[in-house]
Amino acid sequence: MLDDNFLCAQGKPFEVLYFMDTFKAMDILKAILVDLGIPEELLNPDSLLHKDLHIDSTETVEISLALKRQLGINVKLETRQDKTLTEVCNLLEAAMFTSAKGVP
Repeated sequence: MLDDNFLCAQGKPFEVLYFMDTFKAMDILKAILVDLGIPEELLNPDSLLHKDLHIDSTETVEISLALKRQLGINVKLETRQDKTLTEVCNLLEAAMFTSAKGVP
């Protein structure tokens, strides 16, 4: 079993990074979307950001900035391809893993 201090950010020994699981990532993403005014009943793993939730480009940037503020990671969501909430969570997990390994 890993203890809570298993991974630390490069150059920030007191800032602890945790492995992100899909459920935690989904909870964080849903909280951000609810803060943007998206009704919680629309937030399903298969919901598409643009088609189903009607997220515009400004809100997409707001989501990216909120993820940066809350998790300290950069996730690029500004693409032409519509993403499901699950796909966004997978991006979050990958970014957290990359960040934990110290890969720029």
